[in-house]
Amino acid sequence: MEPEKLHLTVALILELLTLVYAVPVLRRDLMMLQQNSYRNERYTRWFNTSGESTRPVRILGCIALFLILVHHLPFGLTGLVAAVIIAGCMISLLKARYKKPLVMTRRAWRILITGLVIVYGLTAGGWFLTHNPVTTCAIALTLTIASPIVTLTANWLLRPVEKAINRRYYNEARDMLASMPDLRIIGITGSYGKTSTKHYLHHILSEHFDTLMTPGSFNTTMGVIRTVREHLKPYNEVFIVEMGAKQPGDIREICDLVHPTVGIVTAVGEQHLESFKTIDNVQRTKFELIDSLPADGLAVLNDDFEYVANRPVSNVKSLRYAVTNTAGALYTAGDITYAPDGTRFTVNGPDGLSLTLHTRLVGECNISNLMAAVITALYLGVPHDKIRYAVSKIEQVEHRLNIKRTPGGITIIDDAFNSNPDGSRMAVDVLSRMTGGQRIIITPGMIELGDRQEFHNRALGRHIAGGVDHAIIVGRYNRDALLRGIAEADNPTLRGANVHAVDSFAEAQRVLAGIARSGDTVLYENDLPDTFK
Repeated sequence: MEPEKLHLTVALILELLTLVYAVPVLRRDLMMLQQNSYRNERYTRWFNTSGESTRPVRILGCIALFLILVHHLPFGLTGLVAAVIIAGCMISLLKARYKKPLVMTRRAWRILITGLVIVYGLTAGGWFLTHNPVTTCAIALTLTIASPIVTLTANWLLRPVEKAINRRYYNEARDMLASMPDLRIIGITGSYGKTSTKHYLHHILSEHFDTLMTPGSFNTTMGVIRTVREHLKPYNEVFIVEMGAKQPGDIREICDLVHPTVGIVTAVGEQHLESFKTIDNVQRTKFELIDSLPADGLAVLNDDFEYVANRPVSNVKSLRYAVTNTAGALYTAGDITYAPDGTRFTVNGPDGLSLTLHTRLVGECNISNLMAAVITALYLGVPHDKIRYAVSKIEQVEHRLNIKRTPGGITIIDDAFNSNPDGSRMAVDVLSRMTGGQRIIITPGMIELGDRQEFHNRALGRHIAGGVDHAIIVGRYNRDALLRGIAEADNPTLRGANVHAVDSFAEAQRVLAGIARSGDTVLYENDLPDTFK
């Protein structure tokens, strides 16, 4: 083939390949934007601190761009090498598997299509200006390498569109709720425990009422709107709304939509401090739910947490409960006994209430979450026998102290969802009570704790050292803090040779396979999302 034809052919192949490559690149950036709640500032903060800019595919993309722009070497050769690099990067992205993959919602489609229009439009503009396929190819590859900027730009351009769409959906959901004045709406929030409490309350109330709850982690305003528009039926009697928050005002926004009459605060702790900065901000935000309740409403508050117990409530009747910090609590848990088939405990309350319950769940945190659900059910008039039956049938919520046994006789405690200081301590306590074999923990530590992250992971390390036989520390994100904590522990049951530091969960599984045997118990404590790899 003549050099000019070879040059043109390679340039066209490379340009086409680059334009196709832009699709998986933008999809991955969109996935991370989605995990950061479609907020450009959060995505930018993650990008700047995650090492994303030095990922191998981006470095290889820069090398391919350099090869395209080199003039003193034959383009037929450098272009083919660049094409091989781009093809390899594309295969790598297409084969990648993620813990929280991209969900192609309508909004995600709009951002992806807009991003592709930017890439393809600017590439086409380059062609009309230069009529040079090599230059056009370089433009396309530059835009692909700069895909985070393209994705953020697409998201910014679509803001007016998203605002108009969200307002229409908001108004539709508001009107649907207004058409059901007898619907009882219960809001649940907390630094942790809100999802489990929601599931337990839904299970109990469903024995007596037609009950709807927000599914999964639909705990944002748009998640609640989607639940109302897609799932709320005229015959529903109770609507349980989980309310999450990334910043002050988030819970108030949900309350302004649904107008709850019962509010449950399960915990206020040092969670998401990277965005809230201080625990006082966390407290104010969680209590936006209580502050929004009507005068004839009810607040159900967990006094086991200092920043719940020390927050006075004067605008509404409040029922406080506790498992350990019982001094100011109206409802308490007593006679707690753990057994292979679960937990037995008694809810003690006013007017001589003594309600003995049995559950398949284990752990103090689950008893606490059950108490919030039981108190609310009692307030709504659910008979004791229905509460007992429902509690006895409640299944463990996936990835939240979920216990199961493998065919090989190993007990697995799955607490992999969103670890926090109090929850991780309780999970290790549950593991420490398993004395039939070796006690093994696999954890990457805790995240999103701001300036307190190192402190809490060191404390977790000390706690681990006093109650387990093997610790497998995954990843480098919290490794040093956990190892320091383990080394600082007094009277450890954990020996240095039994501390294993690995770089991935796959490597952790290989270590586990070499040490675990029938009768052992393995705790999976937290599983970092893709944004914290």
